[in-house]
Amino acid sequence: QVQLVESGGGTVQAGGSLRLSCAASGPTFNMNVRGWFRQAPGKERDFVAGITWNGGSTFYADSVKGRFTISRDNAKNTVYLQMNSLKAEDTAVYYCAVQRSLSIRSIYRAEYDYWGQGTQVTVSS
Repeated sequence: QVQLVESGGGTVQAGGSLRLSCAASGPTFNMNVRGWFRQAPGKERDFVAGITWNGGSTFYADSVKGRFTISRDNAKNTVYLQMNSLKAEDTAVYYCAVQRSLSIRSIYRAEYDYWGQGTQVTVSS
């Protein structure tokens, strides 16, 4: 069972930056795609960004393009989410996820197999 631990959340003023990390442990082979999702109070868990593990191809939700950057460190089995120009609407619990059973650039949470516990990001305006 892959275990994912997120870190780096916190409270920041609008316009500020945060960097989230997600470290994987356990049987970390074939982690084909790594993703970040977020869930605001009373809302669905939505896709934010994803990266393919081998080629490093990235893909983003329109709402974060140009502001967020996803990256990976294969040696550390860790994926990062650099968040710049944060807005109040970015406030949410951020979750990292791993897709193992498929190998597609998916924005759908049902197509990810493993999830972290989440880290809170609060942006004050």
